[in-house]
Amino acid sequence: MLFELFKTFFLIGAFSFGGGYGMLPLIQQEVVISHQWLTMHQFSDILAIAEVTPGPVAINTATFVGYKMAGVFGSAAATLGVIVPSFIIILCLAGVVLRNKDNKYFQSAFMGLRPVVVALVVGAALLIGRDTLAGWKDLIMLGAGLLIMLKTNWHPVLVVLLFGVLGIFIF
Repeated sequence: MLFELFKTFFLIGAFSFGGGYGMLPLIQQEVVISHQWLTMHQFSDILAIAEVTPGPVAINTATFVGYKMAGVFGSAAATLGVIVPSFIIILCLAGVVLRNKDNKYFQSAFMGLRPVVVALVVGAALLIGRDTLAGWKDLIMLGAGLLIMLKTNWHPVLVVLLFGVLGIFIF
């Protein structure tokens, strides 16, 4: 199980772009659908916990999934799996990026990646929202949270804490 966790999260880390939120569709695919380690409901719960704990969401998610599957050693295997590819790629590409940062083709390639990253984040939100938003209370919380985030300068941590407290009373 430890090798399987490491391998799965290594592949997720190696082939996901756009940061943690861009990884979520692939994590969901592997953890819920391919390996059936978690149900979608369990995945949504782990994702919620990963969101409110410090650190990158993909690393936190890998850590929680690994722990659920194989305890502390599973956490270590999954976390290392998701981190190692980025570390290796960054080491290899750092020089290339610095040498080509002013190259118009290089800049254009990165400009082409930006919309895809947004699509990955929106796709992750839709995948999770489909199974999370089950009733009118959920939709009201979603709308209120979105409205607060778009119309105020509240810090996201404050919004998460507020809705955590509201969830205690509403649900």
